[in-house]
Amino acid sequence: MKSHLSISACLLLAGLVGAMANSAQAAEVKVLSAGAIEPGVKAAAAAFEKESGTQVHLIFNTAPQIRKRMADGEAFDVVLAPPAMLDELVKANKVDGPRAALGRVGLGVVIRADAPVPDIGTAEAFRESVLQAETLVFNRASTGLYLEELLRKQGVYDKIEGKTTRYPDGASVMEHVLHGKGKQIGFGAITEILLYRDKGLKLVGPLPAALQNYTAYSGTVLQGAANAEPARKWVQFLDSSSGKALFKAAGIEP
Repeated sequence: MKSHLSISACLLLAGLVGAMANSAQAAEVKVLSAGAIEPGVKAAAAAFEKESGTQVHLIFNTAPQIRKRMADGEAFDVVLAPPAMLDELVKANKVDGPRAALGRVGLGVVIRADAPVPDIGTAEAFRESVLQAETLVFNRASTGLYLEELLRKQGVYDKIEGKTTRYPDGASVMEHVLHGKGKQIGFGAITEILLYRDKGLKLVGPLPAALQNYTAYSGTVLQGAANAEPARKWVQFLDSSSGKALFKAAGIEP
């Protein structure tokens, strides 16, 4: 009987150890990220998972949506967003650790692959192409807000406002253009446009240099992160030469 109990105890102990090991292997970093850097973040997450065994759970939103989710108190380990938004989190004592600079993304022009290509080579050519388009499609997030202000400065927004279609996020813009018709022009983060280049969309090019606007992105660990140590290692990976190379390959400029 004593021998039988000893074996049972050993089996129970082995089961507990196995469960603990599985739990450790199942460590997960929950990340809230801006959608404009999705290609780079996904590539970095895959590389980090392979290297560390830690799972990276990614949730992508626009900057306004990220701000709302943070204000609502949702729990995340890491946030990847524009520096100004991280500054807000620092002031609210919601950040725990240094930040990693991820790169910047410019604004581009997108059309269907079979649509007439607009001339966007200069600021004036861009303005004329906007006026001649039948439909203009862009988002209500940071890129769309910048574009709206740009068109106001060019003195054309009042003339084209009636033929604009706006969406909350970049993916919806791309889908609309993909299934659109006629002389339709879409605008969005270059990284988001490139995700659709094999699906029927064409990147005409970035905005002219005189009009271009870049949005920078950084990442940091949040205060009270459920998986703080894996989260710090994930941010460190993003800040490493390997992480930066993956972001650059995805079209995110240093």
